[in-house]
Amino acid sequence: MPTSSTDNLILNRRSRWSRFRANRLAVAGLIVFVSILLIVIVTLPWTVHWYNVQSLDHAVRATPTAHPAVPYQAFNNALQDSRLISWPGLSRFIWQATSWMGHDDLGRSLFHRILPATLLSLIIGGCAAFVAVVLGSTWGATAALLGGRVDAVMMRMVDVLYSLPYILTVILMKVALTRPLSSLFDGHAIPANLLILVLAIGSVSWLTLARVVRGQVLSLRKQPFVEAARANGASTLYLLRHHILPNVAGPIVVYATLVVPQAILQESFLSFLGIGVQQPIPSLGRLAADGVEAVNAFVGFWWLIAFPCSALVVTLIALNFMGDGIRDALDPKSSQAPMI
Repeated sequence: MPTSSTDNLILNRRSRWSRFRANRLAVAGLIVFVSILLIVIVTLPWTVHWYNVQSLDHAVRATPTAHPAVPYQAFNNALQDSRLISWPGLSRFIWQATSWMGHDDLGRSLFHRILPATLLSLIIGGCAAFVAVVLGSTWGATAALLGGRVDAVMMRMVDVLYSLPYILTVILMKVALTRPLSSLFDGHAIPANLLILVLAIGSVSWLTLARVVRGQVLSLRKQPFVEAARANGASTLYLLRHHILPNVAGPIVVYATLVVPQAILQESFLSFLGIGVQQPIPSLGRLAADGVEAVNAFVGFWWLIAFPCSALVVTLIALNFMGDGIRDALDPKSSQAPMI
């Protein structure tokens, strides 16, 4: 009995999921990533109130310890939300973890700063990846499908953008967009700065994807199934939706998973230069930059750089393993054997 298109779709999804599960590193990366995401989201109502509380009387660059340096009443007073206090068990556990990762020079809990910093870095990376995927896929596919002079002009524009220094591009965008975006957000500089950071990272990360997609589409245009669809009167849009994009989805998704850690690292580098995430908003890159400033030859405040960098490394490794698994799952020719 012939199977319907719905049955084929279900079988394809099951096959992809089976290939993903066969890659144990990818499954481990998925578990770690989901665990990190759940932890930072569940604790966000508490950390958003406490991440910038300065406890100069209780802890100033205090080493990690299991005993909270801040009284429980002071922790509750900073919550400013009675609904959070109504969860005494979870609230007390989060207070107990206040000094697990030590405190910075202003007495702020590093534990309560790393959790929202991880979420912010993931948001920046995810938004930058979305911008890069949309721009790169659209640009590369359009250039390859139109071909001729249009293709030549569009790819020469990519070459010109490639030749521009990355830092110069970010600085120019920051100078040009800071005032109009601040006016758009009623004078608030923090959301404007974050939006500029996302646009700056995304606007320079799509160039490689545009070339990759263009090469894939040029190769697919000559395939027999595309020629047969075109001979049957299929439009360019139909070819793009039903034949081109499904076959280039693998490289696009893999590149997106690679852009997220790349964007996090770029944000870290920009924070070192003072044009990334600004204080008091924490991000993994901002915390790592602060930790480097605190480490010197005389006194080593190791926890200020060890824990942010550890969170950054774990997050990047999990994302890279997930990207490898997604690539193998989306590749129709993949015969990935179980790893480990």
